[in-house]
Amino acid sequence: MNGEAPRVVVVSMGAISSLGATAEDLWTGAREGRVAITSVRHLDWPVDPTLVAGEVDHVPTEPFGRRVRIRPHADRALALALAAAWQTWSAVPADLVPADRLGVVLGTCNAGLLSARRWCQAALDGVELPAEVARTITPQALAEAVGTSVGARGPVLAVNTACASGVSAIGLGTDLIRRGRAEAVLTGGVDALSDVVVAGFAALQSLAPRPTAPYSRLRNGLSLGEGSGWLLLVRADLAARAGLEVVAEVAGYGLSTDAYHPTAPRPDGSGAAQALLHALADAGLSGTDIGYVNGHGTGTPKNDVAESNAIRAALGPAADSVAVSSTKSVIGHLLGAAGAVEAIVTACAVRERVVPPTAGDYEPDPECDLDYVPGAARPWDGRAAIANSMAFGGVNAAVVLARPGIGSAVTTPWQPALVTGIAVFSPAGEGVDLLTRSAGGDGRVTTGPAVDLDVNPSLDRRDRRRVDRLSALSVMSAATALRHAAVEPGSADAERTGLVLGTGVGPAESIEQFLGPLLAEGPRAASPSVFPNTVYSQAAGRVATRLGLRGPTCTVSVGHASGAVALGYAADLIGMGRADRIVVVAADVLTDTVLSAYRRQGVLRDDRRGDGLSLIEAGVAIVLERPEVAHGRGATVLGAVRGWAAAHDARSSGLWDPDGQGVQRAVLGALLDAATSPDEIGDVWLAAAGLGTADNAERAAVTRCLPAGVKIHAPKLTVGEPLGVGGALTALLAWDDMTRHRTGSRASLVNSSSLGGAHVSIVITRGDAG
Repeated sequence: MNGEAPRVVVVSMGAISSLGATAEDLWTGAREGRVAITSVRHLDWPVDPTLVAGEVDHVPTEPFGRRVRIRPHADRALALALAAAWQTWSAVPADLVPADRLGVVLGTCNAGLLSARRWCQAALDGVELPAEVARTITPQALAEAVGTSVGARGPVLAVNTACASGVSAIGLGTDLIRRGRAEAVLTGGVDALSDVVVAGFAALQSLAPRPTAPYSRLRNGLSLGEGSGWLLLVRADLAARAGLEVVAEVAGYGLSTDAYHPTAPRPDGSGAAQALLHALADAGLSGTDIGYVNGHGTGTPKNDVAESNAIRAALGPAADSVAVSSTKSVIGHLLGAAGAVEAIVTACAVRERVVPPTAGDYEPDPECDLDYVPGAARPWDGRAAIANSMAFGGVNAAVVLARPGIGSAVTTPWQPALVTGIAVFSPAGEGVDLLTRSAGGDGRVTTGPAVDLDVNPSLDRRDRRRVDRLSALSVMSAATALRHAAVEPGSADAERTGLVLGTGVGPAESIEQFLGPLLAEGPRAASPSVFPNTVYSQAAGRVATRLGLRGPTCTVSVGHASGAVALGYAADLIGMGRADRIVVVAADVLTDTVLSAYRRQGVLRDDRRGDGLSLIEAGVAIVLERPEVAHGRGATVLGAVRGWAAAHDARSSGLWDPDGQGVQRAVLGALLDAATSPDEIGDVWLAAAGLGTADNAERAAVTRCLPAGVKIHAPKLTVGEPLGVGGALTALLAWDDMTRHRTGSRASLVNSSSLGGAHVSIVITRGDAG
């Protein structure tokens, strides 16, 4: 899709927080500076009996009397997400958009961590839990539950950029509408308070003994919170035709990474400043247009100074007149939901023309030298505001919310993303040849499921002791692909490179390593060195820091479709001119607990039956570049990403449409996005991995969409199912096949699907057809 991108507006919002059960409660409390950070009541064993947090008093079991019922085994995070999502969706006509034009993007830091805790505790106790508990652990499981509850049949996706997740989700949702993949997107964030997270932050000595005091000389730590916030994004012309009230316009957003430290921000704020600058550029605005910044404002000594420096660096002299406040001063830090609820407050500030205050004790700090609106709200007549987020792993995200019509409409002179470097690590070793030769003739993997992490020099033994296996595999893959693309890690070219990482089960190894001592010995056994690795985005942070990458960065976690979504999203960022180069990394590792969760769900292949998945570990990296950048430096072009699409068709958790309707919509959407006719597709690379019902549904959809002569490949039936790596791996195999067989097809279609009914199709071409 070329030409002027549609404007995107916010038409409804929903929230549940310690300030109350609605978005209006959130805004009213924030505007009044009413601190809702109190003694914790619902945790079984807080680290300190005097612990304070922004705790939700009551989570609805039947949100707003609708057909959504929270099951007894459901994770608290899921219950919070459904309550706020239904509040948002029920505020607009149910027929606002067709189901296949409605998307969902959920952001979260810890996802179903309480379910993971229950699962690990049950394993220690020798107790079997219902398989449904395992299905509420991952970010994508929460996204699909929300998608199913509102009947979304468009893209249903999850992002996990730790404390920047809420803003990252808004950004991705905005791009889905801009690129024509949806007409409306329900987007937001969620996280639940847990003893595990409390123990982790206590081990880092980050918790304040009283309600947090952001930007104040008196600050001495953060206050945790919990809750969920959602915004319904709609194409502006559609909102106008439907007569919907517009709260604010999503004018632009930006992403960046510090490449500095696992938990601390760059002291000069230069990393976060890049996200702010990218957001302004995307919105067509300058620093003088911004009247208010809803800051990350955690109340930790280093973070508040770094953020103040970032705002000053991004806004320039205009920073002296901008108002800055922290919503965390009234509800605490909601982690993955923070950016979403803060965006809601920011949107309300734009609509009501009132700047909410920074609540709590305040004394000026010479290192934090901006106007932090202490004590009381004030009127303003600004044109636009920014919600800013910073996260573990150095990930930064910012979104500009403006009065409708402010800023210049984004144009998209669309260009395909060219592939200039690839890498793959599998149980067979490094490279495509070893992977394909490792498959046995009976369709079973003959090498075992694990990747040998000692086969690559990208990490020395000292580095390996500091990182988990997911991070190590990600670094190895990215470094190898960059070198294949003739981009040396640590170089100036690397610094201008972005990163999109896809992972299905994320840091399962570190979560288990952190949980084990806690469950056995109590919260004081929490490891401050392991805790930062329990967030999904830490692997991306490790890659960026090790290789010197400072471009736009995001982590997506869409189950077994993660690698495909990472590839598609990166291609969008390239195609819309937001980055010159991005390395796409897809990685997943296995643990005994992960295997037990798959086994309990009855999807693993065993000797008693032929149907089921043969899981393997893998790491894949693909370097994408803008055509003028790749050609300008004389890079070898291996292929191109021409277009992609996503759809959802689960009727309930884990149940695909047996006719493959979601797969069909994804295939046809990808062809449309790529401006490619079905007759141009010579090869199809299936998501099929051994689950008969799902595999048959996919083949039926492909048969309906493509000519009879198309060549069908199902590589995962022989090489194994690498969880969230699958889509990226099959794309790499497709490019390899097209390169080896120059007389073969010009274009190929790559499919990928989550177990919960999220389907992704990508159209790719060979090097000389990009």
